[in-house]
Amino acid sequence: MSQNSLNLCFFWHMHQPDYRGMDGVMSMPWVFLHGIKDYYEMPWLLSLYKGVKASFNITAPLIEQLNLYKEPLKNDYFLALWAKEPKELEEKERTWLIKTCKSTQYETMVKPIEQFRILYNKEVLNDNELIDFEVLFMLSWCGNYLRHENIFVKELFKKEKKYSQEDKIKLLDTLTEFIKTILPFYASLEKQGIISLSTTPYNHPILPLLLNMENAKYANEHTTIVDNHISLRDDAIEQVERSIKLFEDTFGSKPRGFWPAEGAVDEESIAIYKERGISWIATDEAILFRSLEDDTRANLYKPYDFNGLSIGFRDHALSDLIGFNYRFKSGKDASDHFMQILEPIATKEDSTVFVILDGENAWEFFHDNAYDFFNTLYSRFVSTTWCKTVTMDEASKIKNRGTLEKLASGSWIHGNFDTWSGHSEKNRAWELIYQTKRDYEHHKKDISEDTKKEIQSQFLVAQCSDWFWWYGDDHVTEFGSEFDTLFREHLILIYKLLNAHPPADLFIPIISHKSEASFLIKPQCSISPLIDGKDSSFFEWLGAGSIDESKLYSTMDRVRGPIEKIYYGQNDNNIYLAFEGEMNSLKTSDLVLEIYIEEMQRTISFSMNEDYSENGVKFAIDERIELELSKMNCVECRQIHLRFEILQGKEIIQTMPGYGALAINLDEKYTANWFV
Repeated sequence: MSQNSLNLCFFWHMHQPDYRGMDGVMSMPWVFLHGIKDYYEMPWLLSLYKGVKASFNITAPLIEQLNLYKEPLKNDYFLALWAKEPKELEEKERTWLIKTCKSTQYETMVKPIEQFRILYNKEVLNDNELIDFEVLFMLSWCGNYLRHENIFVKELFKKEKKYSQEDKIKLLDTLTEFIKTILPFYASLEKQGIISLSTTPYNHPILPLLLNMENAKYANEHTTIVDNHISLRDDAIEQVERSIKLFEDTFGSKPRGFWPAEGAVDEESIAIYKERGISWIATDEAILFRSLEDDTRANLYKPYDFNGLSIGFRDHALSDLIGFNYRFKSGKDASDHFMQILEPIATKEDSTVFVILDGENAWEFFHDNAYDFFNTLYSRFVSTTWCKTVTMDEASKIKNRGTLEKLASGSWIHGNFDTWSGHSEKNRAWELIYQTKRDYEHHKKDISEDTKKEIQSQFLVAQCSDWFWWYGDDHVTEFGSEFDTLFREHLILIYKLLNAHPPADLFIPIISHKSEASFLIKPQCSISPLIDGKDSSFFEWLGAGSIDESKLYSTMDRVRGPIEKIYYGQNDNNIYLAFEGEMNSLKTSDLVLEIYIEEMQRTISFSMNEDYSENGVKFAIDERIELELSKMNCVECRQIHLRFEILQGKEIIQTMPGYGALAINLDEKYTANWFV
């Protein structure tokens, strides 16, 4: 196989919503926690490998909130509680503090720290245990850089006796000083040519929806939009201009590139970027394919020009492999697989591949914050002659490029805007923005210029895409009510600044109560279904547990796979599984279902076009996929964790469950559910 040199452009998007409420205090700690785990570590790992380059997009809300940690106790509600003596906490504060600490990923961040795991699973913590729990929580969020390089963090990890309040305060001081080094580190690496930097419209809005809500229908004709929508073009322009100014104030020069929030583009927003000196943007491959009459994948592997602006189109499959699939593989296996996928692309002349994904949220699902994966992958880049990493700045100047006559509107989530519009909750949020904007226009003649500026800031924050992300049925978070409250508070504050009474509907929550229970139901009793692939009897699987993959979320969306629902259960002798979804696309000879039993490090594979029955394993595929696994295959295991993959050759079509691994307690008798 003859090879050319392939240009690989890694582009990491670093973003957090604006968590500041009406008092200017951040109500949730995710900027700080990702700061100590990811924001420094990502460029640091890259800098260890000579010649390896990448690009980082840093949003304005992230920059501003990182800067607030000069005074952490004043500006972060969680840290203010965390720093208190436990006896000083009110019961409500204590409960919320523990809830937030328990939102940490269990398998990869809690379980590896034995004492943290023990305390995590306790129903009640006394004051001394709470101090230990708080310190261990913060240590679990410390990334590899801090664990390897920071003396005090290393001391706390080694400390055998219980932690003190003094340890806690010294740890906070240590981490606060560390946070201050993050943005200067990015600036330093950019000056060295190791990275290129870009930014996003100021408050991370979906710019095409601000410009014209009809864009939601242009991208998906079936989407229902708000009837009384208005153009927020002036706001859209200000979102871009404010972001350019903050970037220049932070890094000393204007940005050359932009990552439109969520890759959301239309032709009008492109013109706004270009008029303000931006030379390149990036978005998703779905936009490219909708913009071209010739929908061939070969067109993906080069930058394109549209009206004088360079555009890099994200390889969705490659990006999702890192974001969603490689957490289940060793660093070596994941990097080997990634290079195997890249290698055939290198046979095409002057190919440029854009791998673009979230730069912080995926790694908490990886072992050791993806340390082995990145080190192994970057080592491969150093030793591989046919693959050269380039920055987005460099990619925008590559000679082999295409030209687009038109640009379709859409985002990197399914190529449309349905994540931020269409659902009744999402549309309700837009209605409240429009209602507030109309009331402001009616009253603005009576207020001062300073007040107008403050009101405008609140409007821009309310346009952040993150609020709309959590409305509707497509994403779930235990902090949904907090996000909902923050969104409405920004609009309520506008009325207060107008010296007007906020409408009553601004005090009514928009979001419905949703939790993990909306996609995960645990088994209620033993089952003994017939394994024939038939959806023949309701009673066969009555009492089974279920996982609704169609409702599963991640902090960054992904392409949905063919399996939509998983059923599972057991009796004294066997484990049972059933998969439902797009069966016509599944029953082909080149698809394979793999089941991995973690405790036994065993993989069982099934061809999707034939039944199987051997060695205590039965597999049937017809109207659905059904499986029986004898417990004799899991001897000496009291609990097992199962993962499932659908493969087409080396390509991973779907990994399940979307939240991690399916845990099954083999000793479960379901006695708590018995009734007479």
